[in-house]
Amino acid sequence: MAPFNVGGAMDGGVVKIGDGIAYADGPRKRLDVYTPQNPSGSAPVVMFIYGGAWRSGAREDYTFVGHALAAAGFVVVIPDYRVYPEVTYPGFLEDNAQALRWVEDNVARFGGDPQRVFLAGHSAGAYNAVMLSLDHSFQREYGVTIPIRAVAGISGPYNFYPFEYNEVRQTFGSAPNPEGTQPVNLVTSAAPPMLLVTGTHDPIVRMQNTEVMAERLRAQGIWVTERYYEGFGHMEPVMAMGQLLRFRMPVLQDVVEFFTRFGAFPSGAPRPNFTPEPPEGVTTAEADPLVDVIERLDDVLAPLAD
Repeated sequence: MAPFNVGGAMDGGVVKIGDGIAYADGPRKRLDVYTPQNPSGSAPVVMFIYGGAWRSGAREDYTFVGHALAAAGFVVVIPDYRVYPEVTYPGFLEDNAQALRWVEDNVARFGGDPQRVFLAGHSAGAYNAVMLSLDHSFQREYGVTIPIRAVAGISGPYNFYPFEYNEVRQTFGSAPNPEGTQPVNLVTSAAPPMLLVTGTHDPIVRMQNTEVMAERLRAQGIWVTERYYEGFGHMEPVMAMGQLLRFRMPVLQDVVEFFTRFGAFPSGAPRPNFTPEPPEGVTTAEADPLVDVIERLDDVLAPLAD
């Protein structure tokens, strides 16, 4: 993720106001907080949970996501959490519930409104975000009482039992009720509104995860919006949150508009820093090294052919 976290590749007008704040005991239980540089009153809050197959990940790798959402007007919280082999299911969910409790208790001090809290995540992080909003036992265990206004799941696995791969079996196989680990089995009429987005050619988390999850939510009368980005795979949607590759698909715009629909900005959303076309003007790597980065990333992440 290094190319996305270079200063010139990230949205401006953002302050990293909290760096490595402990939300509970343990070296992995730390979080970062990003805010608009010039906030106008209390701001809505997004807790973004990164992915990594429940085995890896670091909050600093997603600095570009913090900048993107904060530039759109949110206070953004990005927590680290324990991963395999240190923990198996449900340890990572417990950690993120603790981080959510920190949000409830502390985010107002950073300019956030604890009554306008949204969850978002990518891949395993999308699973974590969706599960926290469906299985309220984790929130109850850590005394979380704030409402979750809406959830955005990016390239998320929601329907992967029976466990097909060793990595998943190692992480979830000891669960006493494996079917209870699946978000599709936990949908009720109490679920929050959800935005589910995915690339149509995702080889890691199949598109059917989003399709089936949306069907279950709709059957319970829950507002769900689906977005399918034609030809793209697993990592591209989260990378496109950042300024560097935002021209490839409107992920940031979709997330901000969805959260706005459910109360993020009662008086109207600030316009997100969305670039619908490839960067223009400086066009040579000699003039701007970021152009070379974009060209090389495009070679690797070009839409897949059918």
